[in-house]
Amino acid sequence: MSYTAKQIRNVCLLGHSGSGKTMLTESMLNVTGVTQRLGKTTDGNTVSDYDPEEIKRQVSISASVIPVQYENCLLNIIDCPGNFDFDGEVVEALTVADAVVIVLPAKGGVPVGAERAWKAARAHDLPTIIYVSKTDEENGDFNAVVNEMKEKFGSQVTPVVSPLWDDSKAVFGVLDVLNKCAYGVTGGKSKAVDVPADKEDFLAESYDALMENVAETSEEFMELFFDGHEFTPEEVAQGMLTGVKERTVTPVYCGSALTGLGTEALLHGLITMGPYPMNTDPMNGVDADGEPVQVAVSTEGSTVAYVFKTVSDQYGKYSYVKVLRGKLTPDMTLVNGRTGDNEKIGRLYSMCGKKATELKELNAGDIGAISKMDKLKTGDTLSVDGITLAPPAFADPVYSKAISPVKRGQDGKVGMGLNRLNEEDPSFSVVNNAETHQVVVSGAGDIQIDVLCAKLKSRFGVEVNLETPRVAYREKIRKTVSKQGKFKKQTGGSGQYGDVWVRFEPNDESEDMVFAEEVFGGSVPRNYFPAVEKGLREACQHGVLAGYPVVNLKAVLYDGSYHPVDSSEIAFKTAAQLAYKAALPDANPVLLEPVGELKVTVPDSYMGDIMGDLNKRRGRVMGMDPVEGGNQVISAEVPMAEMGNYAIDLRAMTQSRGSFTFHFVRYEQCPAAAQEKAIAEAKALNE
Repeated sequence: MSYTAKQIRNVCLLGHSGSGKTMLTESMLNVTGVTQRLGKTTDGNTVSDYDPEEIKRQVSISASVIPVQYENCLLNIIDCPGNFDFDGEVVEALTVADAVVIVLPAKGGVPVGAERAWKAARAHDLPTIIYVSKTDEENGDFNAVVNEMKEKFGSQVTPVVSPLWDDSKAVFGVLDVLNKCAYGVTGGKSKAVDVPADKEDFLAESYDALMENVAETSEEFMELFFDGHEFTPEEVAQGMLTGVKERTVTPVYCGSALTGLGTEALLHGLITMGPYPMNTDPMNGVDADGEPVQVAVSTEGSTVAYVFKTVSDQYGKYSYVKVLRGKLTPDMTLVNGRTGDNEKIGRLYSMCGKKATELKELNAGDIGAISKMDKLKTGDTLSVDGITLAPPAFADPVYSKAISPVKRGQDGKVGMGLNRLNEEDPSFSVVNNAETHQVVVSGAGDIQIDVLCAKLKSRFGVEVNLETPRVAYREKIRKTVSKQGKFKKQTGGSGQYGDVWVRFEPNDESEDMVFAEEVFGGSVPRNYFPAVEKGLREACQHGVLAGYPVVNLKAVLYDGSYHPVDSSEIAFKTAAQLAYKAALPDANPVLLEPVGELKVTVPDSYMGDIMGDLNKRRGRVMGMDPVEGGNQVISAEVPMAEMGNYAIDLRAMTQSRGSFTFHFVRYEQCPAAAQEKAIAEAKALNE
């Protein structure tokens, strides 16, 4: 069935890991008749968690698009991972979602995942609806969760559906505040029930509170409210739609995915309160000439489609797109704004987990997938005019590991596998560090890296080892030393002879070695100067303390001697290196360590723990700045050698509420204890 933009709702489910997002998706599929039995995460048979790693770990790793048809509308439900290591999937979903449903359980309060989801929705200016899951579980307390949400998120949090429970605290139905009625569930389907007599006062109070929120959506409604006007159902619907879109009202739903209780109420709410694509903010980008442009969802105009996700696995390669303007059809030729190349569109599909259903067209506002588009990447824009929309803004990777194959000779397979996986997940990076001779993979945390390693083994047949990346130290000298380097070798024929005197000086003005000559009287012919310089530059690649490159060095050639027959460029090059090896141990060498700028954003309550931890890492706090939301940004300079596991440690210290960025700034002299440790590690590595 083909849907117009007004019939489409694009909604992503966010929340803490284990809050019930995948099971809510299963319940939606079950109550709408897409599936005949309810899949379970523990059984590994859910529609959205189909990847072998997701089944094995029983958690979502990748965002899945699940189309649900209800009340003559199409809801594209994007089930996002709750684990923070996979926030890149959340970012991709938020770029194309028109609304957010935050899922949190009825017991345990408001988890940090819900807090982060709220901030993410606000950062993307997306309307938000809250669903309290597992209301029928023992010790669930819907009212306590709602009260805590009001404290954290504001008074706009308004229940429109509340659970009904009997004297034994067992939940048997839900109270629909908006429509002043109640529902139970039979065989997974909603069934109207009478409102219990003891809940009528609660229903009236909840309805009055809801009408206050409706009144605040416009001045006209506010005047009617104060005049004692009873809002009509049409006015209530309009007020709720406006309030949700403008983020002044956050409706709260509840239910149980296992029984289907409350699922239909949520689906109805998403249709009546969730904004349709044409009623959302436009996306920013540039046209073919580099001029700023905004693209809103519209059925009019030339086709514009945005690639927000790429899946490249055993089921094939699919480029997930949202059509922003016009219509997308197979065999259409469009321009890739990133490359400027023409791309012929392949077959179109509607994706439901791993199940692909072929489509003849994709209308404005809808989400689908194009198969076998090898040149397309996440963040690409397909259009007639060469428009380029802003790609997803992934957070900088903060956790790094050096990766290498268990079996020798499989480096190529590791590289190929990581490149393929990077097409699916652009939030991690791979760097081949020529200095440390390590391939370093960086991501959001240890679980993301572990999943990458597992996929390398299962998909590409290569097992890998992980180790802490080596720190790229430097060496420099602290006093001036002059030494002779003399190379003399006599064989049967012509020999080799080179003799130089070189003065080695500290030079803080330049990191690269500075070569100079002060030779008088032709003691070293000018044509050998380049050979001397080359020999010194090669020697500087390895210091005398731990074999790290030497920086801030000035080498002055000031004397020497030569032989008219036996001297050669190779002889003078070797002589220069002999002078280098003789001089540097006497020049008071010292190790330099890389230091980075750290910016940590944490709630005020964790300031003491963070400051104490930075002191243990030899960090220097440079300042603290308050930001909105009761957070502080701590600026510090910390040696990179102390930051290996900081991403994991910060999560532990702040219950995942903290975040940070870290960038290299400069090299500084290494303290004695740290220098001894680095030298010992370097020697052990070279043995």
